[in-house]
Parts: sequence; C-alpha cells; structure tokens
Amino acid sequence: MANPTSFSLAVFLLYIIGSTARPIYPIPSEDDYETRQPLQTFRPYNIAHRGSNGEIPEETRPAYLRAIEEGADFIETDILSSKDGVLICFHDVILDNTTDVAKYKKFENRKRTYEVERVNVTGFFTVDFTLEELKSLRVHHRYSFRDPQYNGKFQIITFEEYISIALDAHRVVGIYPEIKNPVFINQHVKWPNGKRFEDIFVKTLEKYGYKGSYLSKEWLKRPAFIQSFAPTSLVFVSNQTDLPKVFLIDDVTVRTQDTNQSYWEITSDKYLNYIKNYVVGIGPWKDTIVPVANNYLEKPTDLVARAHAHNLQVHPYTYRNENEFLHFNFSQDPYKEYDYWINKIGVDGLFTDFTGSLHNFQEWTSNDSKTESKILHKIAHLVSPYT
Repeated sequence: MANPTSFSLAVFLLYIIGSTARPIYPIPSEDDYETRQPLQTFRPYNIAHRGSNGEIPEETRPAYLRAIEEGADFIETDILSSKDGVLICFHDVILDNTTDVAKYKKFENRKRTYEVERVNVTGFFTVDFTLEELKSLRVHHRYSFRDPQYNGKFQIITFEEYISIALDAHRVVGIYPEIKNPVFINQHVKWPNGKRFEDIFVKTLEKYGYKGSYLSKEWLKRPAFIQSFAPTSLVFVSNQTDLPKVFLIDDVTVRTQDTNQSYWEITSDKYLNYIKNYVVGIGPWKDTIVPVANNYLEKPTDLVARAHAHNLQVHPYTYRNENEFLHFNFSQDPYKEYDYWINKIGVDGLFTDFTGSLHNFQEWTSNDSKTESKILHKIAHLVSPYT
C-alpha cells in the first residue's frame, strides 16, 4: 500500500505540473558537464553593447567576459580592419577617442584626413596601422566619468578573439557583430582576389560554425545577429549567409552611409516591407522611437508597432545608467527606463552598456519559466525518497 505522505506529495506535484503546463527537464547542474545552458528566447534579449563597457573600456576582452558573467544573451561588437586586412573589434574609424595612440612619437606621422560618411575626419585611422601596431596600443574609457582604474590596461582584440570569448563561455552566448563603415573600409583596405570587407566578415563567421536562420537548430547552437547601418551591405551578405540580420537606424535626419537615403525614408512602411526580405529586425536609436525635447520623452512614434506588423524585431540602442543619459522621466533610475521600454514600448532586445543592471531587472520582474522548472525539480527531488 502506498505511503499516504508519498501519495499526497505526488498529487501536489501533479497539480503543480498541470497548472504550469511545463515539462520537467534536468536542471543545468544535473546535465552532462559538456552540455551548455541554452540561449534564453522567452524575453527581450540583453545585448551587451561593446561588452559591459559601462564598467570596463569598450570592445576589450575583460569587457566581454564581464558581460557574460553578468548575464548577457549576446555580446555586441563593431568590426573594422587593420592596414594588413585583419578584422578587429573597434568602434571608431579613428583611434584617437579610446586609445593612447597620441602618446607614441613613432606614430606622429600617421595622422590623416579622410572623408567618412560625407564628412572630413582627421585622426589616426585603424586602416593605417598593422595589427601588430594596433596591439601595442592600450584602450581607455570613452567617457571620463566612468571608472578610470582599467584605463590603459587592455589591448584591441581581433574578430576571431572575440568569437572565441563567446564560444568558450560556460553557457551559450550569442554574438552580435556590426559591419562597421563598410564603404570607408572597402576604399582603404584591399583583400586578395577582389574580395571585399563583407566577404571576409562572413567567411570568418563560417570558419567558426556560425550558420542557420533565426531560431533554427544550427542557430541556437551558435547564435549570431549580423548588424549594419549600411543597407547595401546587409543585402550583399544575405546572398552569402542565412544568419539573421538587423538593420541599424540612426536619427531620422541622418542619411545612410551607402544609399544617401534619410532614415526618415527608410522607416516608412514601404521601406520596411522591402527590407524585411533581408533582415529579421531593426536596431533604431531609441530617440527615433520616442522623441525627446528638453530631456523629456515626448509621445512615442508608431515605429515599433509598424515594425512588428512587418514581422520585424526591434532592438533599440543605447541604454546607460548614468544621469547624463537618463531622461528626466525616469527620475535617475535605470530600472524605470527598462520597465518603460520593455513593458510599455514592447521592444524585443536592448543594447545596454550595463549588462548586469538589465539582467537583474529581468530576473526580478519577468515570469521566468526556467525558474519555475527549477522549483519543480526541487519538489520532485523531495518527493523521490517517498516513492
């Protein structure tokens, strides 16, 4: 005859399972040690903008490692090139803003003036330095009000080094590389056999096994989004890989790098209907979605609703904790900002400089089905001695 206590616990367990309609599966600690925890897809993506660069200088190995530690779903990076055609992780086409290049006398004669996106820019350009020379530089924070203790300690990393950081993580961590300034890079760097920047970019992803359409079995194993402000680059690479692509959108008054269209034109329904054949989403500057006047939010536009109507995801940028970036509506509270964008505007992912803050907010506020399953496993563990 069954133990009454065992019977009662079993009934309780079945009731809980029936209520949640969630299957029981091994918690990560009980899985094979070689099996990594999968990417979460049940809530907006936490996209570590240039790593956790609110804490550690952007695009460096420690910034990406910190982002992974803090719970990032994707680590984001900008891809440029060295003079000798090695793809690197770096945001600006010039080195001046985030490295110590100016202190080296041996590089004094490298300063140049080039046209970049229809504007003359003067500085030390990545395309005039070999990878070895770039590696000799040290990176510092973009903003002086951020923690200076890591300034001058870390070097520029390559695209392949960045990929390795994601692949070496203890769980599945996606990558989110940007084809940065492709028009400029293709003008100043020449690869063999008539190849172009985009070809080398895609070849690198393929080398490390990144392939598959969005949410396919292959993609979930090694998730990646390809992003760019240049629509022609996204169309070009769409013929080379089925990895999902995201079209970045700047202020509506700005023109694209390669088609001379304003972002006002390319947020029209007509253009969204065109670009959805090549991309799975858009990445707008957040003030494009909700205009700002005198540091206060105005009435939201319908961009998110229209993008969703075209079956496009929306991943806005950039969320930062500091008062310099928080609009007055949020009372200097980044959690209020996350709540507004996730629960009122309804975005599908957020580019943030502070990965840990977004992760904590989502852990505290979202209905995490995985947490439910972990509780069920604990109950099952308690029941097992009596069955």
